[in-house]
Amino acid sequence: MLKRSFVAAIAVIGLSAGLQAKAETLLANDFGAKGDGAAVDTAAIQRALDKGAGKHATITFRPGTYRIGSIFVKSGETLEIPKGVKLLGIQELSAYPLMPTRVAGIEMTWPAALVNVYKQTDVKITGEGTIDGDGSYWWKSYWDLRKEYEPKGLRWASDYDAKRPRLIQIFDSSQVTLDGPQLERSGFWTVHICYSHDVTVDHVTIRNNIGGHGPSTDGIDIDSSRKILVQHADIEVNDDALCLKAGRDADGLRVNRPTEDVVIRDSVIRHGAAAVTFGSETSGGFRNIEAYNLTAYEGVGSGVLLKSAKVRGGGGENLRIHDLHLTNVRTPIQVNLNWNPSYSYAEMPKDVKNPPAYWKVLTEKVPEEKGLPHFRDVHIWNIEATGAKTAIAIAAYPNAKLENFRIDHVKIAAADAGSIADTDHLVLDDVSLTVPQGSRLKADGNVDLKGLDEVKYR
Repeated sequence: MLKRSFVAAIAVIGLSAGLQAKAETLLANDFGAKGDGAAVDTAAIQRALDKGAGKHATITFRPGTYRIGSIFVKSGETLEIPKGVKLLGIQELSAYPLMPTRVAGIEMTWPAALVNVYKQTDVKITGEGTIDGDGSYWWKSYWDLRKEYEPKGLRWASDYDAKRPRLIQIFDSSQVTLDGPQLERSGFWTVHICYSHDVTVDHVTIRNNIGGHGPSTDGIDIDSSRKILVQHADIEVNDDALCLKAGRDADGLRVNRPTEDVVIRDSVIRHGAAAVTFGSETSGGFRNIEAYNLTAYEGVGSGVLLKSAKVRGGGGENLRIHDLHLTNVRTPIQVNLNWNPSYSYAEMPKDVKNPPAYWKVLTEKVPEEKGLPHFRDVHIWNIEATGAKTAIAIAAYPNAKLENFRIDHVKIAAADAGSIADTDHLVLDDVSLTVPQGSRLKADGNVDLKGLDEVKYR
């Protein structure tokens, strides 16, 4: 009797395991997705995602092109995009529902991304297929608005009023892995990780220069988040490539959430504003960030770039950037805390009546004592650069100096040595600059001169 009960129990367990195994993979095509490049497959794919929620299911596809608006990946499931599959964004704003989020440093209502992990946990997005935002429509809408806004002194409002969907949003979520897919033609930022923790981005390829020049098409933005790992990325964008953010101005100071405990490594940047950027949204601050083994080529503006503005506040501490390999990158080491004034300093035009609520947020005044950003305990080392225009360009504020900066084991060949301003306890060690005869690092009266005499010129 005992033996028969035991056998029966094993049979039941085996049946349950078989049922569970069958439930682990859901084919979106079985829920109505066509993948013919013509039908709109948003609802069908979402039905599959809803069915797999919380079951550790994998939602996958037959080869094809699936035209979609926003889809939402749920807790406890994997969205697999196999090779031969393309998720193609629809060029209609109505396909991207408006929802609360943070965009460019302020909290506001904004279109959902093409693929969203929104307030979820234990999520994976994998596969070697493609997520394509078909961004040209959104890029044109932005440039058209810029052309209208700039004569009115509204350059700062363009990024907020031209509502362009991001490609992937990971918002207020945890235990998320993005691994493998090619990401193309994002309408706005490509991967936005905001208010999240324990997120890994691995082996993604980002191409936002296909079919045009996509403005503000950042690669990977880590925004007021913690315990983030980004590695093995291959990025070609038209703005910041690998970027740390933490809120803008009065709204960012109100939220006051740092970006901390981040590792960025082993990646290639082929086009973009910098290999790694801190800012310009610095209000919540950065802590304990390490970026290393990054390779960048011509078409990249800076190697390491720290940028902010006198109304941002925040700053950073314990930042470690090392082992950068730079070829024809314009400025290998750059700190500019008065970044892009026409964008950074929002002023409400006097003739504007009934402005959007977020315009009021953007133009809220920040007292100087709260607005000046402060960076301290920054170590930059093992930088090799050739073909640069300016080797080093560092500037802060006389009343908000950079503190305890160390730059060592650096070799840069450049057309000009550059300049350093507003530092306190700057250390330069084993810095070798190959520059035209007579070019020397310039320093203003607010610079601690320690180490400048040790720089080797060739």
